Amino acid sequence: MKPKVGLITLGVRDLARSLAFYRDGLGWPTHGYKPDAGVVFFALEGTWLALYPRDKLAEDAGVPDGQGFGGITLAHNEASPEKVDAAYAEAIAAGARAVKPPQKAFWGGYSGYFADPDGYLWEIAFNPFMDLT
Repeated sequence: MKPKVGLITLGVRDLARSLAFYRDGLGWPTHGYKPDAGVVFFALEGTWLALYPRDKLAEDAGVPDGQGFGGITLAHNEASPEKVDAAYAEAIAAGARAVKPPQKAFWGGYSGYFADPDGYLWEIAFNPFMDLT
């Protein structure tokens, strides 16, 4: 697996408030922002930041909101679903805990989740809409 964090997703309680903070307050430009999309992306130097409703982020990962879920996921992106499967298997073989096996995602990509030894959630994903590799 290439040593790269492609995307950090913050599970936010109020998407509009967080958008205003990052875009209007800090001056970070959004990427392809659409008000009805339910997610906001910022192309940063060296990585991406996404804002997504916290409850939906927990649901996507297949974990309960609260009870140990810190509201943040890190993402490693691959160039194809097959490479997602291989990277996921590599993480599990290295000692990660399987959380959600890779599968077709509701948003049109392909992804799965694992937890590192300290419980931090990582998404391994293929995004056909943005090159995050």
